[in-house]
Amino acid sequence: MPGFVEMKVAGIALDPTNNAPIVVLRDIEGKFVLPIWIGIMEASAIAASLEGIRYSRPMTHDLFKSVIETLGVQVEKIEVVDIRDNVFYAMITLNDNGNKVTVDARPSDAIAIALRLNCAIFVADHVVKDAIRVETNKETGGKVIVGFEQDQEKLKEILEKMNPEDFGKFKA
Repeated sequence: MPGFVEMKVAGIALDPTNNAPIVVLRDIEGKFVLPIWIGIMEASAIAASLEGIRYSRPMTHDLFKSVIETLGVQVEKIEVVDIRDNVFYAMITLNDNGNKVTVDARPSDAIAIALRLNCAIFVADHVVKDAIRVETNKETGGKVIVGFEQDQEKLKEILEKMNPEDFGKFKA
């Protein structure tokens, strides 16, 4: 049975090399950071939730929330359960009066739903280990170095170029 790390959304950023949106997850203790490259629509949905923006008509994730609430079903948690060939996989765990059901989802959709329903986000230990690591390095004066296990230099370069305000509001 794999272990999981609880994470929160640290923000939305843009990859400076190609302007692709990235949702950045950070564990509760601040030891791990997990960037997940996502689509522009999902980034907009996540950013809207982070900023408390409400639209006059329900967007897809708002509709999901309304359906879940109308049916009396609860979303217990979302879990990022795997990464294969740089593709992340997530599951949404639903509880319908004690009957638990898991549904396959893209992490970006699952995160947008978790934010709207205020439920916990977990990432499998092996996903954190395989995707990203954060450590302080004496050679850099204690600066935090972040990098993909597969391509540490590229992610390190991307995140070093980002300003703290890049992790705030996303503008489409």
